[in-house]
Amino acid sequence: MNPNLRRLLITAVVALVAGFAGVGLGKFVFDHAPRQPTLHEVIHNELRLTPDQLERIEGLEADFRTRRQALELDMRAANAELASAIREEHGYGPRVTNAVERFHHAMGELQTETIRHVFAMREVLTPEQKEVFDNTVVSALTAEQQ
Repeated sequence: MNPNLRRLLITAVVALVAGFAGVGLGKFVFDHAPRQPTLHEVIHNELRLTPDQLERIEGLEADFRTRRQALELDMRAANAELASAIREEHGYGPRVTNAVERFHHAMGELQTETIRHVFAMREVLTPEQKEVFDNTVVSALTAEQQ
């Protein structure tokens, strides 16, 4: 092997290893924030649901999953419509405006459905479970973004 090529490869490997080591060390030193459990994890792992509660929650989750998937498909279709409008109008014209409004509508519907779903699940819980549930929801909504 050519000595110059060999030195270049060794340098590249050392730089790659040093980069990974730096990232790992940085995460170890600076990433001390504990991960907040998700609402799903709290419901299924911490609230000690009764069999009846679990059955009701699972039914609510199945219904919401179907609705969420439909709204996500609508958002993807609106994005495709937006891409097409941008390609054709090359500016903020009426087709772009309509596609953006369609996306915002679907996104708003998804947020509304999500909030309704959260309140529907809450209704299944005991007062003690609701307190933990509410704290988890509030914490998730007010947590600083990373």
